[in-house]
Amino acid sequence: MDVTLLGTGAPQGLPRPGCPCAACATAVGDEARAATALLVDGVLLIDLTPGPAFAAARAGRSLAGVRQVLLSHPHDGPTMEVPAGLPQPGRVADGRELALLDGHRVRALAVDGPGTGYEISGADGERLLYLPPGAAPAGLGNGTGRTAGGGAGSQGGAGPYDLVLLDVLARPDALARLRAGGLVDAATDVVAVHVDHDVPPGPELHRRLAAVGARAVADGRSLVVGEYHAVPDLPRRTLVLGGARSGKSLEAERRLAAFPEVVYVATGGTRGGDEDWAQRVSLHRERRPSSWRTVETCDLVPLLEAGRPGREAGGPGKDVATPGSEAGGPGTKAPAPGTEAAGPGKDAAGRGAGAGWPGAESAAPAAGSGAGRAADASPLLIDCLALWLTHVMDEVGAWDDAAWEAGGRRALRERTDALVAAVRATRRPVVAVSNEVGSGVVPATPAGRRFRDELGRLNAAFAAECEQVLLVVAGQALALRG
Repeated sequence: MDVTLLGTGAPQGLPRPGCPCAACATAVGDEARAATALLVDGVLLIDLTPGPAFAAARAGRSLAGVRQVLLSHPHDGPTMEVPAGLPQPGRVADGRELALLDGHRVRALAVDGPGTGYEISGADGERLLYLPPGAAPAGLGNGTGRTAGGGAGSQGGAGPYDLVLLDVLARPDALARLRAGGLVDAATDVVAVHVDHDVPPGPELHRRLAAVGARAVADGRSLVVGEYHAVPDLPRRTLVLGGARSGKSLEAERRLAAFPEVVYVATGGTRGGDEDWAQRVSLHRERRPSSWRTVETCDLVPLLEAGRPGREAGGPGKDVATPGSEAGGPGTKAPAPGTEAAGPGKDAAGRGAGAGWPGAESAAPAAGSGAGRAADASPLLIDCLALWLTHVMDEVGAWDDAAWEAGGRRALRERTDALVAAVRATRRPVVAVSNEVGSGVVPATPAGRRFRDELGRLNAAFAAECEQVLLVVAGQALALRG
């Protein structure tokens, strides 16, 4: 199948008419996008874009052969014309299938918002999925690998799609659900459509999409369904550095939002009576997807080793959220290791579907898994290394000069070396957050200077084992490596 994207933008287009924002002001050239519309093999038109005949002509296509026009969502953008000679647009009822004379088959899929998704199959068996703006497929659970309603079978049940076009930026959880259901794997070409002005166009847009294994193309681009396309190379290990309130935790969470079965490793614990800390915990909890599960621990090595053959993570415990974004200091206590919570949709063993993370080794299929990945290969988000270091320095007595010289220094090196070695050997996708504290005022106390120096050494050693290292400043992620 040949799919021509007559438009790739949100219903109001990009730039939005009359909008003065920076994203709209810089949406020029290939980054300017009309409302999303698809022309499939010149015979099927999905959704309308302003001036569809001219849009097709600019792409070197014609609408003369179109035999069916389908709409996926209620239209709230600029007035759309139906060119003379085209069939009147319609919509297929959810669950119904439409067979076209040229061999295409269109199946309407229920979504969790206004509109309808369409699964389109070609005569040679190629399959694509198109979802309306702001929508995720219904009946696929919440990204934990457990299905609701008809589950993955109700979405076609024929394995991964060759091409998926969806609103990746607004609904990364939709991509997570598809991955959990085994409908998107490492070979699926994931293309972002319905692009709006929430993300700056240009390099930042493409960087964010590449981080979740997706891409964007310009209006007028034609794609061959099933043709090999190099998917973005997702790093196994990523370190996100930044100062206080820089946006580093949000950046780390954003990088895993489109993957299921994420394990959020909280190293900060709870602090009774500290209202400010409780507010930070609440903000982080609200921001995280409900399908993620939380492990509150500073015992990171077993979690990193859990993806290796014969290794297994710790047992269950309570679900605790943490900000994990502020550097700790002397005397900050971290939680006891090994406390883990199974989130929504988890069974007693913590099993679920994997992400189909490109480059990750497959394990034996887990119960309820749509993608055949074991839970111990799930991505880890560690937030943060500064609080982990505070906990370890507490344990080895690093704040006392005598204890530090009597063996605390050596004990800390052994702990940090073990962590770095585990990162080097891990088979799990890992995104870790840490504070960058070396650019500020020199601490006034020996203990403060010791913490700053040791965190700098830990960050450098951890970064050396990562394929990608980011520095977040004022919410902007700067790539230091990868």
